[in-house]
Amino acid sequence: MDSAPENERSAPPDGTDYAQVQQSAEFGELRSTFRSFAFPLTLGFIAWYLLYVLLSNYAGGFMATKVAGNVNVAFVLGLAQFLTTFVIAWWYSRHAAAKLDPKGEAIKNRLDGEA
Repeated sequence: MDSAPENERSAPPDGTDYAQVQQSAEFGELRSTFRSFAFPLTLGFIAWYLLYVLLSNYAGGFMATKVAGNVNVAFVLGLAQFLTTFVIAWWYSRHAAAKLDPKGEAIKNRLDGEA
């Protein structure tokens, strides 16, 4: 009795080496497309988050500034952190669907076609 699940395979029957796929120009382009989107966005978000933390710690007067009623700058920037998180997730989802998924699917189809 076969103990491996049907959808799991270690290598195609023809012995395609996944290291070759990883070193291919097509895979390099996929990785580059991902990195050119994800790394700058991640660094930007971390900088934005650290700015919020630093302002909270060292600019108490500024953060306590009233914006409207009892709502102050700290509260608005805190909510903006959540908003930024959701916008980035939405943006990445659109980017992946438009740029990454088609390239990944092409690589997968090429491997399946060789199998």
